[in-house]
Amino acid sequence: MKKKLHIAVQKSGRLHDESLKLLNDCGISIDNGKDQLKAAARNFPIEIFYLRNGDIPQYLRDGVVDIAIIGENLLVEKGNDISIKEKLGFSKCRVSIAIPKEDTYKSIESLTGKKIATSYPNTVKGFLAEKGIDAELHIINGSVEIAPNIGLSDAVCDIVSSGSTLFKNNLKEVEVLFKSEAVLAASYNLDAEKSDILEKLQFRIQSVLKGRQSKYILMNVPNESIDKISSILPVLKSPTVLPLAEPGWSSLHSVVNEGTFWEVIEELKAAGAQDILVCPVEKMVL
Repeated sequence: MKKKLHIAVQKSGRLHDESLKLLNDCGISIDNGKDQLKAAARNFPIEIFYLRNGDIPQYLRDGVVDIAIIGENLLVEKGNDISIKEKLGFSKCRVSIAIPKEDTYKSIESLTGKKIATSYPNTVKGFLAEKGIDAELHIINGSVEIAPNIGLSDAVCDIVSSGSTLFKNNLKEVEVLFKSEAVLAASYNLDAEKSDILEKLQFRIQSVLKGRQSKYILMNVPNESIDKISSILPVLKSPTVLPLAEPGWSSLHSVVNEGTFWEVIEELKAAGAQDILVCPVEKMVL
C-alpha cells in the first residue's frame, strides 16, 4: 500500500482558504465535505488534516502530520526548531508592538517597566531580552488590542496586516519585531517515500509561485531595437521574436517579474516597444 503525505491546514481563519487555493492551483483535487477534519486528494498521494492553528507545530514534532501550511509567526513562537521548506508569499503580516496614540514613544527604552499584552510571549520575551529591556508580559488569547483601553496593559504585541485594527483601538505601531508570511513547514522524520512525495509537491508549488510572481508580455518592436529591448527583459534566457506582416517590425514575447513590472514597462516603451499586451501566468516551469 502506497503511503500518503499528511499535510496540516488551518481549520478556519485567514490561512485556510489561501492554503486550499494553492493546493488546487497545484492540480490537487481534494474531497472536502463540510466540517470534515480529514480529507484525501483524488489525484495525488496526500491527505489534508484540518487543525487548530496553535496545535500544528506540536503535531509536526510528534509526526501526526508530515508537513503543514502555517504562518511563519507561529513557528517563531512555538516551533523555531521546525524546518521551513518554502515561503509561500501569501498571508503576509508583521509582528509588532503598539501603544496608545496619545502616549509618547522615543525609543525601545520607552517600554522599560511597561506591561505588554500579547498572544506571543516567547517571541516578545526573546525580543526584549535581545534589546535589554525589562518589561512585564500579560498573556492574552484573543483580542489583544483592547487591553490598553481597559487598563490591562500599557502596550500590545500582535500580528498586524493593514493596521486597521490598531487604528480602531486608538493604537499606533512603534516596533516591528519581524515580518511573516505563510510557509510550508516539514517534520524531520520523513522517510524516503514521503520525502519523494514532498519533493514532487514542492516542484508544483514552486511552479505556481513563479507564475504568480510573473507577467507574460507581448509587444511590437522595430527590428533595429530588438537587441536593446531584449537586454531589458530580466527573466527568461531569451525572448521569442516573431516577424510581423509589416516590414521592419517584429512581435517580441517574454516574461517580467511582478515586483519590477512597471519599471521594466517604462524602459521598454522608452526603447521603442509599442502595443504592449500583458497577460497573467498560471504556472511557470523552469
